[in-house]
Amino acid sequence: MSSPQTLHIRPPFRAEHIGSFFRPATLYQKRELFEKKECSREELRKYEDEAIKEIVQLQKKAGVKTITDGEMRRGLFFEGIFDKIQGMKALMRPVHEYKEYIPHVRVMYANGVKSGPSFFCDGKLKRTVGFYTEDFKYLKSLVEPEEVKHLKVTMGAPNWIHQRHGCDQTYDLSVYKNDEEYFTDLGIAYREEVAELYALGCRHIQIDNPTFCYFCDETMIAGMKKAGLDPEAQLDAYIHAMNLCTQGRPVDLTMGVHMCRGNYRGMHYAEGGYDRIAVKLFNDLDVDTFYLEYDTERAGDFAALKHLPPTKSAVLGLMTTKNANLETVEELKTRITQAVDAMCSGEIKRTREEALNQLCISTQCGFASAWQGNPITEEDQLKKLQRLVETAQQVWKE
Repeated sequence: MSSPQTLHIRPPFRAEHIGSFFRPATLYQKRELFEKKECSREELRKYEDEAIKEIVQLQKKAGVKTITDGEMRRGLFFEGIFDKIQGMKALMRPVHEYKEYIPHVRVMYANGVKSGPSFFCDGKLKRTVGFYTEDFKYLKSLVEPEEVKHLKVTMGAPNWIHQRHGCDQTYDLSVYKNDEEYFTDLGIAYREEVAELYALGCRHIQIDNPTFCYFCDETMIAGMKKAGLDPEAQLDAYIHAMNLCTQGRPVDLTMGVHMCRGNYRGMHYAEGGYDRIAVKLFNDLDVDTFYLEYDTERAGDFAALKHLPPTKSAVLGLMTTKNANLETVEELKTRITQAVDAMCSGEIKRTREEALNQLCISTQCGFASAWQGNPITEEDQLKKLQRLVETAQQVWKE
């Protein structure tokens, strides 16, 4: 395990965002046609290229330093890995092959959904093409050389398919005998991707893993126990799966994990504070940065931050993307002060200045985890980013 020995800041920058943005109207319309199979992938890509140009300029206009491609090429936030890796097969899977205790799967059952698109591992997993490398090359071509180090790549988590289907429905048992074998090969593929992105100039990678927040949800915990599973052992397994992806990274590469309770077109799936996972996650997960949802009471208070090691940073997701409400600078500053209070209340000794230096602020999730986007406007999107920048300038004065 290669846990960081020094705090990674800049990146993340004091005013951050999670990565996805509204699709401009022209791309949105073309994506609708693509989903109806009335437009080719090649034709869609032309519109994605133009949308990425627009979204880069929007981020610069807002004053945020971190720049992403807005996930303009994705239908859902986690796309790009399981649909490209050798050994995974895309297919419609009947709902009984999904684990009902998973928060977003409960919604499928409740709505009478009979099947859903997913994947099944029917061969040895191997990275034969880049997952996001071509996307990064295009994004890199749109910025100045000195800005390349500010580019961030977001990617889905290694356990995303496994949490849906479990060890009995994720892979062919004649291919992998157990989770360790499966996640080991998946980890190799992730590390190869990380190495190539680094070689291209990427210095900031964020892995989106809502599953960790699902372990804060007592309804899921009860459902897992009812199914005969050990929630703590499963959490350990998913931390291990992540660590297989991040281990051995270069010291000047910032890798973080984003966690939220669901963000499908503004909808949440889970609730519960970080207290039941904080000690284990903050200490055992081999990342530099934690992007933490904190925009509503569903996420609990800041008490869990007292367990944050002094070598890791936390990006507080204080600004909501689920609705048009625009938090004031004073509201955001008050919540930052509350977070500092919590960090200084535990057994880890740190000054208030040291605690503040471990923090950044951001939106709680992306503006469009699904291509349709959340129920707010593009104007709201810009205002929210600008408010984060304004607040960060007043708090950190950097």
